[in-house]
Amino acid sequence: MSLLRGCSHRLFSISQIGVLGVSLTVHFVCLLKYIVRGEVGMAVASKTRNMLENLVREGSFKWLIGNRGPFDDELEELERSPSAPTNWIPELSPIANVVVRRCSKILGVPSTELRKGFSAEASESIKHPSCYARNFLEYCSFRALALSTQVTGHLADKRFRRLTYDMMLAWEAPASDSQPLLNLNEDLSVGIEAFSRIAPSVPIIANVIISENLFEVLATSTGGRLQFSTYDKYLSGLERAIRKMRTQSESSLLSAVRSSRGERILEVDGTVTTQPVLEHVGISTWPGRLILTDHALYFEALRVVSYDKPKQYDLSDDLKQVVKPELTGPWGTRLFDKAVFYKSISLSEPVVIEFPELKGHSRRDYWLAIIREILYVHRFIHKYQIKGVKRDEVLSKAVLGILRVQAIQEISSAPLRCEGLLMFNLCDQLPGGDLILETLANMSTVSELNRSNSSKSGGGMYSISALDMISNLGFAFGTSSNNSAEAGLAVGEVTVGQLTSLEKAVKESKNNYEKVAQAQATVDGVKVEGIDTNFAVMKELLFPLMELGKWLLSLALWDDPLKSLVFCVVFTCIICRGWLSYAFALTLVFVAIFMMLTRFFTQGISDHEVKVLAPPPTNTMEQLLAVQNAISQAEGFVQDGNIVLLKLRALLLSLFPQASEKFAVALLVIALTLAFLPGKYVVLLIFLEAFTRYSPIRKTSTERLMRRLREWWFSIPAAPVLLEREKEEKKKR
Repeated sequence: MSLLRGCSHRLFSISQIGVLGVSLTVHFVCLLKYIVRGEVGMAVASKTRNMLENLVREGSFKWLIGNRGPFDDELEELERSPSAPTNWIPELSPIANVVVRRCSKILGVPSTELRKGFSAEASESIKHPSCYARNFLEYCSFRALALSTQVTGHLADKRFRRLTYDMMLAWEAPASDSQPLLNLNEDLSVGIEAFSRIAPSVPIIANVIISENLFEVLATSTGGRLQFSTYDKYLSGLERAIRKMRTQSESSLLSAVRSSRGERILEVDGTVTTQPVLEHVGISTWPGRLILTDHALYFEALRVVSYDKPKQYDLSDDLKQVVKPELTGPWGTRLFDKAVFYKSISLSEPVVIEFPELKGHSRRDYWLAIIREILYVHRFIHKYQIKGVKRDEVLSKAVLGILRVQAIQEISSAPLRCEGLLMFNLCDQLPGGDLILETLANMSTVSELNRSNSSKSGGGMYSISALDMISNLGFAFGTSSNNSAEAGLAVGEVTVGQLTSLEKAVKESKNNYEKVAQAQATVDGVKVEGIDTNFAVMKELLFPLMELGKWLLSLALWDDPLKSLVFCVVFTCIICRGWLSYAFALTLVFVAIFMMLTRFFTQGISDHEVKVLAPPPTNTMEQLLAVQNAISQAEGFVQDGNIVLLKLRALLLSLFPQASEKFAVALLVIALTLAFLPGKYVVLLIFLEAFTRYSPIRKTSTERLMRRLREWWFSIPAAPVLLEREKEEKKKR
């Protein structure tokens, strides 16, 4: 118990003692003046004397201290408790002991019984002395939270908020030898690891997939550490978001439409005149009210005094929906990036929903993210054929994610990237996000098996799931409810002392995302502006291939007859002996060896930039002329391509019979050659034809043959083309 007394005495800093001394002196001087002047009666003097005697007898000035630590009272209470020797766990730090004591009170189980339960259920690796303190703290914390979250209105309870935060504090300094790392006299804060371990055990606060992103948003203004004041505001925002969702879902809004599937209203917009919502269908535009449920999107057009019948844009069925950002503007122009595009096979034409605002497009981004979250969760349900209670569980995860985003929007004025806080949006963007979703689907199946085994054996411990969380918050979610019991030490998405398969998948995916982000940063850094500059960069990068092409062309043109002859003889032998595949494989081996040697000899060399000779600067007029010339050249290439296609059409339709007959005979000869000649000889003939046509022996005959082919090609007429203009009726429609 000496350790406890020392910790309790350390809570008072020297500066606090000095302030208390000055304050006490001032009080004494004032009291003596009043007594000397006779302005205070004998009763007051007697009361003052008794008070001073009590201060001297107790040796404490606690009545003057206004800023006490959050653990002072409990440490002192634990010190004075008769059961202190048995309840105090020497392996734990004082803060961890306080948290374990709170957990034991919630569970109605003494600390000694918790230790026995942990020893019975945990494996030897989890009970290893090096990690015993933290794992035992997690065990007690998860069990207490699983029971505390079953109480209605727990988020509004200040004690629950303080308990979850103190669990994170204790997680960072769980062992008795780690207490010096935590200064109780300063502003306490928690890090990302502690938040990511404790917060996901309460599904409304966070989950494993988005916990790190959520922490970064909450701790942005406090230097990467989460303080209790910010955490408390976040939970208050969650409480308000839950009340808002409950009020909207219990209202008569769309009650006739929502009743069949038990839909809950997640968000409503367009009810305030300063923040309208516009629906664009074809050339018509209507203001109105937009409503998002956990199954569909509804739009009610605004009439004179009421709303029109709601239009439903379904998100739960597989209708090949496309939801993406869209540009809008007057008279069909694309100027303002403030709209959401919706398309499905059930609609004759797509719908564009616009969210006008003076600056930015934060409203559009928010709505785009939450619409996609509902769409993606239903795609996940269809892909893995999730049904029954597991379907409600998965759907509740998406609903809780939207509530978290709404809570963050209330407490944060900075622009918010909503996709990073919604798990199905995030999995759609992360590399390996499909593996995370696959792991999540497999965890649902394994969890069901574990729950059935646990119920049969009567062991395990109860945990809170996302579906139970929704039910405890006061929502009738889905068609069934369950209080799931996980086998072993599993609590929700977190396991005591080790990483679950979902946590491992998330960790691997985020490591890959960091590599992708670093690579993307280099890509953004090397982008240059200007057509001529980009052509110069491309020319420099393709220089080795261009040199190789020039070398092969010189061999084909027999500029150096000896080299061309050796090249043809070598490749003829390779083709005849069937070594072509080995030659290709050997080429790949040489490339791999070159890469490894380059890596070995260039270690520590950071100068890998591609040096490009920048073209001379040009003015605006020269750039416009260059663009015009490029467009003219592109138009010429397109015209030449159309002429080739039209002549081929004329040959196929025998518009010029003589040319068509020759073309048909040539195709027949080629077909017979491919049918009866072995493949390697076909390759040999193609190679010899390509690389010997300009040899001294064949050069004259080749030039004569090419001339005859050009004359034959020019004599073929092109198929006629008839351009039809679009009718006015179609255009109006």
